Amino acid sequence: MFGGHGIYSGELMIGLLDDDEIFLKTDEVTRPRFLEAGCRAWVYEARGRAMETSYFRPPDEACEEPEAMLPWARLALEAAQRAAAARAAKALSRKRTPGKVAKATSARRGAARTGTAPGRRGRSPRR
Repeated sequence: MFGGHGIYSGELMIGLLDDDEIFLKTDEVTRPRFLEAGCRAWVYEARGRAMETSYFRPPDEACEEPEAMLPWARLALEAAQRAAAARAAKALSRKRTPGKVAKATSARRGAARTGTAPGRRGRSPRR
């Protein structure tokens, strides 16, 4: 993923270390707090472009005092929990797709890949 190290709480990635700097996970709920405190985003380069991420460096005082880091770490954990809940809800909604709809969708995908429509097995694709 990157040349740094992930920081986890259980199975949730809440931050990362890159070049001896810590960056914490944010989302649309927590990012404004980081921005108000003057924090900067973790940015990396890919294909010659700067890519801004959802990870932000906490304020300097938080990096120097464990007690000052705690509220920022809690915000990162909350953001990671919301992201995990959203992923789980999305996966659950995919599982709830009725069988007939899933089979029809699968058949259409197969036809798109092979150039044949369902029911045209063994025949060459239409040109």
